Amino acid sequence: MSNNLLITGASGQLGRIVLDQVLASGKVAPTSVIAASRDPAKLADYAARGVTVRKADFDDPASLPAAFAGADRVLIISTDALGEPGKRLAQHVAAVEAAVKAGAKRILYTSLPQPDDSAVTFAGDHLGTENAIKASGVPYTIFRNGWYMENLFMALPHALQAGQWFSAAGDGRIAHVARRDVGAAIAVGLLAADGESRIYTLTGAVAHTTEEIAAAASRATGRPLQVVHVTDEQLAEGLKAAGLPEAVVPTVVSFDTNTREGKIAMATGDVEELTGRKSLSLGAFLAENAKALTA
Repeated sequence: MSNNLLITGASGQLGRIVLDQVLASGKVAPTSVIAASRDPAKLADYAARGVTVRKADFDDPASLPAAFAGADRVLIISTDALGEPGKRLAQHVAAVEAAVKAGAKRILYTSLPQPDDSAVTFAGDHLGTENAIKASGVPYTIFRNGWYMENLFMALPHALQAGQWFSAAGDGRIAHVARRDVGAAIAVGLLAADGESRIYTLTGAVAHTTEEIAAAASRATGRPLQVVHVTDEQLAEGLKAAGLPEAVVPTVVSFDTNTREGKIAMATGDVEELTGRKSLSLGAFLAENAKALTA
């Protein structure tokens, strides 16, 4: 493949996985890969391998033409700007516009499952970005990334220590997926010579309830874990009491609301379709990380 590939957010956890997978594929020379980050110094190890490293600051649209120059296929990894309403969408739209001006032949983007029907507080950022990409007229690939298994580290270590997991997810199900599987799937999509616009929903193979996840965590760690079902309001109060910044609380609660309402219960085969292998199971992930969960 001779097309130049641009990966934004390349120094982040997901970005590095995608970069590694693209380079390991052997389908593109390192010199045809552009890795962009707000802090290019974090990508020095890739520059040493021949990857073109550039600074890309989505808060400075005027700087983006140079960052996107010569990119045929642009992967926009969604930013983590969640604290200021409207900022994240503005960042993404600036990136989309820069890709169009650079003459990109394909725009790829990391979204979330069914952004048009989600209780997650920042779903609108993803929906707005998807709409901007579709309106651009450029062929696209949208990866609607499910809930990462790694996100369980936000709740499970404390829950396992206390023996109780306070949850407002009810009997809702969620098919967690390992970040490395998502990154591998995205890399395949980025490398694919495909002219059609596509949307993939990247999830694990099996959707579990919170009770099932707790039972699996107990088996992996040898520690008992009871799920305590609470309301959204009770969960919010508990998070505030635990010291979580008040501005963040509604977002964290919205994850459980979204699960309870069945809006993220889908379990697709898109990861397996793209990568040609089965995704990591929840049980295997918990077993791999048993020590870290109980440290």
